[in-house]
Amino acid sequence: MMTIQECRAFYAQEVRFAASLSTPGLVEAFAKVPREKFLGPGPWQIGSADPRAMSVAGLGQLLYITVEDPRDVYHNVIISLDRAKDINNGQPGSLGRWLDALALRPGARAYHLGCGAGYYTAIMAEVVGPQGSVVGLELQPDLAAWAKENLLGYANVAIEAGNGAAFDPGECDAIFVNCGVTHPQTKGLERLGEGGRLLVPFTTAVNATIGQGVMMKIVRSNGKYAAELVSPVGIYSGGSLRDADLEPQLLKGLTTGRLLKVKSVRLDAHHAGETCVVHGRGVCLSLAEAS
Repeated sequence: MMTIQECRAFYAQEVRFAASLSTPGLVEAFAKVPREKFLGPGPWQIGSADPRAMSVAGLGQLLYITVEDPRDVYHNVIISLDRAKDINNGQPGSLGRWLDALALRPGARAYHLGCGAGYYTAIMAEVVGPQGSVVGLELQPDLAAWAKENLLGYANVAIEAGNGAAFDPGECDAIFVNCGVTHPQTKGLERLGEGGRLLVPFTTAVNATIGQGVMMKIVRSNGKYAAELVSPVGIYSGGSLRDADLEPQLLKGLTTGRLLKVKSVRLDAHHAGETCVVHGRGVCLSLAEAS
């Protein structure tokens, strides 16, 4: 029988191949951080991401497997944290792919908006190392308190409870928005240093809590913001980070495929034109190249 350390190492390789990881230190972080520490006491309920996506769309019911051995949580599966609130630990393959796109490096200053119970915040902290830092923000006070407790051993992590629309993370090299939004926050973009990366999911509502759309990577260069598609996404909606006036534009962008072709984020004042996919007050997702 495999030891739990061997299970973690096998799991890290599973995530590596599922997500095509290339960031130095990311596979090692998945092998090191004890996932069960961020799940609460067992037994745990495990589900598959594909049936969950179908259940969210009203096409079936998600079935869970109950496990008691912590070695069983080391697979590319979702694990329930709160069935009543439909909160889970996330699918490592998806989160791994997104963290890989963030291109974290030792010494980086990172911000994790929507940190939940802190598991992926810990992964980020391992990659940036003791010379780097991670600020985690969680809207739900109980989850923020839990994350803070889970991450007590990380001197390079600070967890805050609060509203992502109002919170200022300070200067950042990388920002991971872990909830669905209609548009990037201007403050977050301006807090990125030169070459800084923002990973953000643009989604439309499927139900009261879940949205579907696209995960995009935005890179700051010479005061401009280039954008590129990372992957499809199904994720919890960030209520305070959404603008109801932009929802129709976002939905149209998704249904026509134009959102998948966004090349830049514009913060300059301009009238809505042919290259504008989502055009709002002070921010625009554009088909034009960043220049």
